[in-house]
Amino acid sequence: MEEDLKIGVYLCHCGVNIAGVIDMDELEEFTKTLPNVNLVRQYKFMCSDTGQSMIKDDIKEGLVNRVVVAACSPRMHEPTFRRAIESAGMNKFLFSQANIREHSSWISMKDKEGASRIAKDHIRMQVAKVSKLESLQPQKVKVTPNALVIGGGIAGINAALDLAEQNFHVYLVEKTATIGGHMAQLDKTFPTMDCSACILTPKMVDVNQHENITLMAYSEVDNVEGYVGNFKVTVRQKARYVDTEKCTGCGNCAEECPVTVPNEFDLGLSLRKAAYLPFPQAVPGYYTIDMDHCIKCGICADPSVCEPDAIRYDDKDKFVKLDIGTIIVATGFDPFDPTALKEYGYEKYDNVITSMQMERLLSSYGPTLGKPVRPSDLTAPHSIAFIQCVGSRDFHPGRGHKYCSRVCCMYAMKQARQYMEKHPDAKIYIFYMDIRAFGKGYEEFYEIASREYGIMFIRGRLSEVYEDPKDKGIWLRGEDTLLQVPVEIKVDMVVLSVGIEARDDSDKIASLLSIQKTEDGFFMEAHPKLRPVDTLTDGIFIAGVSQGPKDIPDAVAQAKGAASSAAALMAKGEVEIEPYFAVIDEAICTGCKACNSMCPFGAITFDKISGISVINPAKCKGCGTCVAACPFGAIAQNHFKEEQLDVIIRSVLKEGGVY
Repeated sequence: MEEDLKIGVYLCHCGVNIAGVIDMDELEEFTKTLPNVNLVRQYKFMCSDTGQSMIKDDIKEGLVNRVVVAACSPRMHEPTFRRAIESAGMNKFLFSQANIREHSSWISMKDKEGASRIAKDHIRMQVAKVSKLESLQPQKVKVTPNALVIGGGIAGINAALDLAEQNFHVYLVEKTATIGGHMAQLDKTFPTMDCSACILTPKMVDVNQHENITLMAYSEVDNVEGYVGNFKVTVRQKARYVDTEKCTGCGNCAEECPVTVPNEFDLGLSLRKAAYLPFPQAVPGYYTIDMDHCIKCGICADPSVCEPDAIRYDDKDKFVKLDIGTIIVATGFDPFDPTALKEYGYEKYDNVITSMQMERLLSSYGPTLGKPVRPSDLTAPHSIAFIQCVGSRDFHPGRGHKYCSRVCCMYAMKQARQYMEKHPDAKIYIFYMDIRAFGKGYEEFYEIASREYGIMFIRGRLSEVYEDPKDKGIWLRGEDTLLQVPVEIKVDMVVLSVGIEARDDSDKIASLLSIQKTEDGFFMEAHPKLRPVDTLTDGIFIAGVSQGPKDIPDAVAQAKGAASSAAALMAKGEVEIEPYFAVIDEAICTGCKACNSMCPFGAITFDKISGISVINPAKCKGCGTCVAACPFGAIAQNHFKEEQLDVIIRSVLKEGGVY
């Protein structure tokens, strides 16, 4: 077979990224000496039309039947070159790319000799590998034209509506009793100071009324099986103990209910009944009975209270099975809980609250009808201090997160501005590390807050927060790091600008969907620049703050991107799957099941009839975990078989004198 090999190697200058460090003529002469190399060419930009044409012409003329391109990262241009050789009539998997930019020139710019040596090693390895590659054929699977959106916040709402408008049926699953997410808790949005409810409520209503959307609020995804285009999803619809077909949303049950509990929507600043509607504009608009607190007194079930006879104390969870083609994860975030940061006095001092609690106090339908008061005496504070970066930009273990939550600076200025509009004589302080006004119109918003509203910005973290027992005021001590002077002030109330963190159930979602998470706990995208809404599991996309901290415009933009990607996949009717899946040699497999539990994508099952394990090619991502786990060597992975990897290793070790 080897005498028939005609390998073509194409060296890319990448402008000066590679050629500015490595002597390309020397590299060309070296490459010509490698086994089975029939042709070597170099060009300034191999990814350009001219560069691709060079490769295609050589294939058509029969000069090469294997191709190696030495250029940048395969993540960037491997698909580009594969399309080029496929259009020339060659199997696109008889190609390999040597990364001599990121792995050579960029890391050895001051050591040109070392960069050249590393580049030669990479080319030697890929030439060896391509000599052992086999022609592979992608598989195609049908795609069900139904989408599942997990999460009913602003990102999930927009994704669902965009897909529904393109005539795809959407199942929108929301964990809580209403859609709207955290945006429903906000009073206004920066920098335009629009009414949050005025923006959000019409969208919520549109979702509930759209003929192509099935809204499944108070529901959770219980199980996910299958693969891209053919997911089998089980949704658990939690018992509301109210017949939603009969409930008219009149609210009589809540009025008569004798049980009161802290209202989680108002973050404990108000009370709700055991029979409740989360907030006045909630969608769907029927009531739920909280059975964790309900005493089953029977008052709400009395016909004089509930005329439609909608109360169902014997209601049970229902499980609904769905056929889904694509999935969008828009599960949102949790606000950081500052309880562990004892120095700030949260839950120790009455007048230290979080920014989300301040949002509810500012809201016109909040516990104080938009007139913030001190929790200790219910009077309007004359001075307020906002403390920034609570739970963010902190590298100390157990104190928060290393990343910036992006929105905290802006919402603190927004809340301060809102309060000043109602109390012009108030004094507002914002203690910050760095003001990060990153979006459109945000810098101007910052300038207006300082110049026109007189909000005082003090740079520096606080070292001490303690209460004055006489009047429940809060003393703050720290340093102004710009003026380099100590600061000690007393305010009536402190607002902790808490950061954003991944939801506490994100591990469960990641496990159900076989998607990955980054170090910071958010869901990981397939590529941070080129595939920001894709995951490594085909057919599953991410949107909004589930992917990382962002503001409302960015969350909506990403939701639209995820919807577009999902729609493009479903519109094709079928999807092509790269043939990198692992294969089991039935003659060797003993049915030990060692590989079954190791697969992170759930692609391996055990066939009881044949007594061996079976790999679903559509679910397999070619990670190789099962190959390494098999104690009998019964599993091989296409494109990365043992002999293909072995020849790469030997090509380098031989050069180093090991063989």
